[in-house]
Amino acid sequence: MFALLRSVWQEPRPPDPPTRVWRDWALVGVLVPAAVLEGVFRPDVPWRMLSLILTVGLVPTLLWRRTRPLLMVAIAFGACGLAALLTTGAPPGLNTQVYMVLFPYALFRWGSGREAVAGSVIITAKVVVSLISGDMSPGSTVAAFAILFAAMALGGAFRYRAGARMRALDQVKLLERERLARDLHDTVAHHVSAIAIRAQAGLATSPSDPDAATDALRLIEKEASRTLSEMRTIVRALRRDQPAELAPSPHVTDLQGLASRTHNGPSVQVEINGDLGDLPPSVAAAIYRLAQESVTNARRHARHATRIDVHVAADDVSVRLWVNDDGDTSLIRPAASPGYGLIGMSERAGLLGGTCEAGPDPERGWTVTAVLPRAGWAR
Repeated sequence: MFALLRSVWQEPRPPDPPTRVWRDWALVGVLVPAAVLEGVFRPDVPWRMLSLILTVGLVPTLLWRRTRPLLMVAIAFGACGLAALLTTGAPPGLNTQVYMVLFPYALFRWGSGREAVAGSVIITAKVVVSLISGDMSPGSTVAAFAILFAAMALGGAFRYRAGARMRALDQVKLLERERLARDLHDTVAHHVSAIAIRAQAGLATSPSDPDAATDALRLIEKEASRTLSEMRTIVRALRRDQPAELAPSPHVTDLQGLASRTHNGPSVQVEINGDLGDLPPSVAAAIYRLAQESVTNARRHARHATRIDVHVAADDVSVRLWVNDDGDTSLIRPAASPGYGLIGMSERAGLLGGTCEAGPDPERGWTVTAVLPRAGWAR
C-alpha cells in the first residue's frame, strides 16, 4: 500500500503537454458569450454581476490547464470557494461553469503525482466547505463528487493509455535497434575473422616471401577500415541488452525468397535493378527487412489485393525500395494509421541515415518507399 502511494506521489508529469491549440480558443470563444447571455437573460441568477464576473473571469484559466494544472485548479476552485464564503444565500455562479470539470480532468491527465494529490485536496475541500456552509445539499454534494471523480478517472485513464502506447512505441524502436545491431555485429565479426586469417597468413609466409606479408597488411588495412565503419554504425544504433533472435542476418539477395513463398493471397513480384554486390551488409539487411515487413503488411491488410510489387533500385549514392499492392483503399485499413510495424520500419531506416514513408497510392493500393544511403550512413 505504501509502495503504491509512494509511486503515485513520485509520478512525473507526462512529457510534452500541448500548450494551446485551436480547440482551446474555440472553447473560450463559445464560453464567454454563453456566460454573458446566461447572466443577462436568466432570471434567477444569484448575485448576477458577481456571478458573471466570476464565470467569465475564470474562462481564460482553461488556456493553461495542461501546462499549469495545479495552479489553475487552485485559482478556479479557490475563487469559487472564496466567492461563496463572502456572500450570503445561494452562492454566485452560472450554469456555464460546468467547464470546471475540465480542471480535475487536466489535473490527472497532465499533472504530476504530487500535483494530483494536492489538487484533489483543494477540490475536496471546496466541496466540503460548500456542504458545511449550506450552499449544497447532501444529495448535491454526492452528485458533485461523482462528477468530479469521474472527470479525474477519465483523465487518469487517458494518461495511462497514452503512457502505454508510448512504452509500446519505445519497445518497437528498441527491438528494431537490437535487430540492426545484431545484423551489424555479424558483419563486424566476419571482418575481424578475415583480419585474423590475413594476419596469420602473412606471418606464416613472411620468412620466405616478404611481399606476401605486405599484401596481407594491405588487405588487413582494408578490412579494418570497413570494420571501423560498421562499428560506428553499431554505436549509432545504441544496442541494448535484450534477447535477440539468432537466425543468420538476411541479405538483399534474399528478396527473391519473398516471391517464391506460397501463401493464400496476392502474388509477390520482385524486381532488382542496379549493382548490389558491394552493398554494405547493414544496408542490405535493412532493405530486406523493410521489404519483408511491407509485404507482410500488404498480405494482412490489403483488401481484395491480387498483386504485390517489390522493386529495388541502386545507384552510386543510394538504394531505393518501392513496395506497392493493388488493394482497395476505399475500405478502412488498419495500416492506414502509424502502427508499430511502420514505426519500426522508419526507425531502422533512420538509424542508417535514410527515410521510409508509407501511405495510400493516388491510383490504387498502398505504397511503401524507402531510401537508404549506399554507404550505410548519410555522412
